Amino acid sequence: MTNPVLALAVLEAAQSAAYAGTVYLLHFDRPYRHAAHYTGWTTNLAHRLDQHENGRGARLLAVITSAGIGWQLARTWPGTRTTERALKRQGGASRRCPLCSSSRRINGGAA
Repeated sequence: MTNPVLALAVLEAAQSAAYAGTVYLLHFDRPYRHAAHYTGWTTNLAHRLDQHENGRGARLLAVITSAGIGWQLARTWPGTRTTERALKRQGGASRRCPLCSSSRRINGGAA
């Protein structure tokens, strides 16, 4: 007889591997209303960034593109949609953004 706990752990690991991808943080050249960053998740980062560049995909990216606001990839993490949700719930994207961090250092603390 198989161990049900082990079987469940193997199943969860397989499901996690199937949904593993990349969580990414985009830094906007200037804020749009309250938003200065976008956090997303994908299994194909190059394709997703291409979608964002062409104003497709996330509504916020389409809006900032049409407003003439540029953006750049600031950081990535390996992870799942759960990782993305956890980062979004934590808030404080600017604390995780290396571009914002370097700006604070250069400007002597004024971001």
